[in-house]
Amino acid sequence: MSAIFAWGDDNSGALGLCSSDNRTICSPSQIHSLNGKEIQSISSGTGHTLVCLKDGKVLSCGYNDFRQCGRDIQLNKLGEVGEGLQPHHVIQVAAGASHSVVLTQAHEVLTWGKNTEGQLGRGDVEENFTGTPKLIKSLAVHCVVQISCGNDHTMVLTNEGCIATWGSNSFGQLGIGLDQHLYKYRNQPCFIACLKGLPIAQVAAGGNHCLILSKSGAIFGWGRNSFGQLGLNDTIDFHSPNQCRPLRSQRIKYICCGENHTACLTVDGRVFTFGAGTYGQLGHGSCNNEILPRQVIELSGSEVSQIACGRNHTLALNAKSGRLYAFGLGGVGQLGLSTTDNKNTPVFIPCPFVLKNTQHSLMQEKNQGLNLKVKSIYAGGDHSFVITQDQCQPEDYRKEDPARQILTLTPERIKMLRSLQKNETLSDDINEIIQIFSSASCLNGSFLLDDDKHYNTTSKKHGVDMIAVRKFFQDLSTISNVEIIHKISTAIAQSLCPSLLKSPPDVEALRIYLILPECHLFDQPQLYSSIICPFAKSLLSLSKVVLDKINSWWVLNQPSFFNRLVVSYKNVIKYVFHLPVTVHEFSTDEYMTLQFGLLISLEMLSMLYMINEAHNQIIPYDKFYLPELKNSVDIINDYTTLVQASVFPNLIKQKAFYFCSYPFLFDAEAKSVLLQTDAALQREMARIRTVQNNLMSFFPLQWFNPNLGCLELKVNRNTLVEDTLKELRKTELTELKSPLKIVFEDEEAVDIGGVRKEFFMLFIRKLLDPEYGMFKLHEDSNFQWFDPSSSKDSSMFHMFGIICGLAIYNFIMINLQFPLALFKKLLKRPVTLDDLTELEPVAGRSLQNLLDYDDDDIEEQFLLDFERRIYRSAC
Repeated sequence: MSAIFAWGDDNSGALGLCSSDNRTICSPSQIHSLNGKEIQSISSGTGHTLVCLKDGKVLSCGYNDFRQCGRDIQLNKLGEVGEGLQPHHVIQVAAGASHSVVLTQAHEVLTWGKNTEGQLGRGDVEENFTGTPKLIKSLAVHCVVQISCGNDHTMVLTNEGCIATWGSNSFGQLGIGLDQHLYKYRNQPCFIACLKGLPIAQVAAGGNHCLILSKSGAIFGWGRNSFGQLGLNDTIDFHSPNQCRPLRSQRIKYICCGENHTACLTVDGRVFTFGAGTYGQLGHGSCNNEILPRQVIELSGSEVSQIACGRNHTLALNAKSGRLYAFGLGGVGQLGLSTTDNKNTPVFIPCPFVLKNTQHSLMQEKNQGLNLKVKSIYAGGDHSFVITQDQCQPEDYRKEDPARQILTLTPERIKMLRSLQKNETLSDDINEIIQIFSSASCLNGSFLLDDDKHYNTTSKKHGVDMIAVRKFFQDLSTISNVEIIHKISTAIAQSLCPSLLKSPPDVEALRIYLILPECHLFDQPQLYSSIICPFAKSLLSLSKVVLDKINSWWVLNQPSFFNRLVVSYKNVIKYVFHLPVTVHEFSTDEYMTLQFGLLISLEMLSMLYMINEAHNQIIPYDKFYLPELKNSVDIINDYTTLVQASVFPNLIKQKAFYFCSYPFLFDAEAKSVLLQTDAALQREMARIRTVQNNLMSFFPLQWFNPNLGCLELKVNRNTLVEDTLKELRKTELTELKSPLKIVFEDEEAVDIGGVRKEFFMLFIRKLLDPEYGMFKLHEDSNFQWFDPSSSKDSSMFHMFGIICGLAIYNFIMINLQFPLALFKKLLKRPVTLDDLTELEPVAGRSLQNLLDYDDDDIEEQFLLDFERRIYRSAC
């Protein structure tokens, strides 16, 4: 047994109480005409009301000056909207100031009423036809799941996550951008492109503003903001969606809008309000406007499960006690408090349907009548409604209604797909799968962590259950029905990838870059031109700030997810290399496609490599190696051409890319060839520069230097180190890359390689000798390290580095007994206890024992302190 109660302004007959005289209803009154009817929902505009029944019928009452009631008889009483709706089963209703919108079970939208500012969304409609419900044909190709009306505009949400608006745009409430502000209204639905990719959970329209709520609690608003109703800390109107960032961390579950104020409900039942507070509708104990969201403290002790906004008043229902609260404008009784006073704090409505004791019998006051309990609350205009029922659980607006949500991938869907036979004809249900893979919004709303752990999405928290993602796509890869896999592939290639925005609206829209690479289609490199590389191109086109967020997520995930990306794009390069035809046999289009695939894959791998190195190697560096490059690319020619193009950009024809620009792909053997080629080129270029310098300074009385183009070091064996350092200090940096020639004083040997080898052997042996005082030999490991007590100047160590560089450039092998820690420091990588253990095994193991010991008696157990004595030079 249920009963519907209403109160507020009944001058228009919008309460449906069948009153013959205009009056104000200050306390809840039962709508007897709804007895025995099962109510789906109620929506009330400025002067009329729509009631949706569970059997799909729509009832209306109130003002009908623009035929917004859709009928003409007994308008102070609820009556069925028959003409135009008879063949339809309606599941949602929304009332604007003077127009009406309904959503059918077939997800079609019908409108009627006022159309002076395009409110009907059906284009230019003759006045004779505005009062009859008609389909918006342009939305017929979409599956609408939510509708919401402002005064003179409407907003809808499709199951693909798209937002469409139409009607008045006087304050930018259509959200179509500032460049469209000259359009005072639009009489056809306009889709808001900048919100693509955002997984939207709810839409709500206020008088002249709009708000949307994402799956993880992000709120975006646009339109009129004169009172701060968008919560953006100002009072400027916005023509495009802007995020209300102060609420991002509050885990918002439900939003609703009044004429110029907004209310939000959190997952734990707290209420935030902002905007116009002239009549106390914000509930903060004052009549001030609030341009930032503020919690209603008076409700902080209650777990609110439902909120509703009228024009200038607000209702809130306590989930556990069933107590209903109201605050705001009460001039026509819309607060239900038996007075017409305004209230600026929440006040309990002492009504017959309020439960006295939730622990015992559910009785009315004075123990009379049925035991009724509030099931749901509604407000609109200056009207309030409640649906009550005996022995029922109140609805919880914090819980999502699956029928009103965008499509997502679920375990149930994969079960359905796996049940398909190999050649089975696809059913209509498969279309939803295709829609999901066509929409970034749907994928971004899939695989969210349970128990609302996906809220507060940041660069440090993506909120995606990556294990569930991998499981889903592993199961998808086992499906035997070829047709469905082909349709999914086509959807990703033709719809999803082209729709990815360069400037995503929010961090939630970036989850696609974690989810999609897990798809088994990324294991098929032949799809490089249609899926794999277009996906990477979209990713690489993102701004650095956005990319940094995605990079952080990759780092947070298990290394296997990051490695999968690397493997996918390495496989693309391998695939192109192993194509059975040569590049010259391709047409121009095919050649450009190949070039595109290679370049994007190389750039993608380059970005992944930099991320890997910046985070201390998520995966080993050799996972980036492509051994196939040695056999597929002429490394020497590729590198030589790269250098020539950089030195002579106007003379050398530029290639699209050079493989040698991506040295991280080369294994040790290929890098050796690359290093030797670079050294040879550097020597030759240094020689050419020296020749040019000599020619520029040549005069008739000056003879050419016989060692033109070489770096000649004249040294004495007895003062080898001193002479070498003296020579190097007066040598220009560019000359160091010239071919090295060693001349020992008083010796006639010509340096054709052997003298150089002897020089490096003697020099290195001298500097590494502990007696020289630069390095110390650790006998336990037989490694050398810098002597902390050394009195040598730091420039000596710099010169030692130059000597090592000369050896490399002149292909001389030298034996440097340094641990891995030195090379880590050269690469600016952190050293660890393992590095200390390599150099000093005893000290390292001792420290590790201390770290491994978990008991509290560490001092008694080890009986001593571990100490290191370091002797430093007095200078």
